[in-house]
Amino acid sequence: MVAGQVIVNQAMAETRAEATDEELEFAVRDHARLVYRVSYSVLRNHHDAEDATQETFFRVWRYRKKLAEVRELRTWLARIAWRVAVERRKKASEVPWDEAEDAIPKIRSSATSADQLLLQAEMQGVLDCLIAALPSKLRDPLTLSTLEEMSPTQIADVLGMNEAAVRSRLFRARQILRNKLAALLEGKHGA
Repeated sequence: MVAGQVIVNQAMAETRAEATDEELEFAVRDHARLVYRVSYSVLRNHHDAEDATQETFFRVWRYRKKLAEVRELRTWLARIAWRVAVERRKKASEVPWDEAEDAIPKIRSSATSADQLLLQAEMQGVLDCLIAALPSKLRDPLTLSTLEEMSPTQIADVLGMNEAAVRSRLFRARQILRNKLAALLEGKHGA
């Protein structure tokens, strides 16, 4: 009887492993773009975001047995991606000069004019600076809301705070950005 129970337990474990692999495949297939976008919103670099995406799914694979317990897969993955990206941002180092020299010849021109590219880059730079100047308690919910189009409930789950705090911080961050942009535009038009 004991040998029969061992065989049944092994068969159940194999069936559960197959189900876990299918769940993991589903998670990667359906949520890879979300994980990449969350990573990119923190790291602001394509290659680093790709690495963070891979690291996120590696962590999910490592803890794949917990997939069955997850209620909101999208939010769970976003939380992991956010943490991985924040960890990578803290560890970020400068690119060695040798690697930078190799990248220069690979830069290609685009159909957009140089003036338009410069204006877009300048506008993006100003907005990035304004967002970066926000305290992280305001910047993080704003990034998840605006770039990742997450709901306040999902943001609360990702950042580990209550939904009312998320809504309040989003309102405050948008109000600060609106005021700073208005001041910048008034300064340019008034000069």
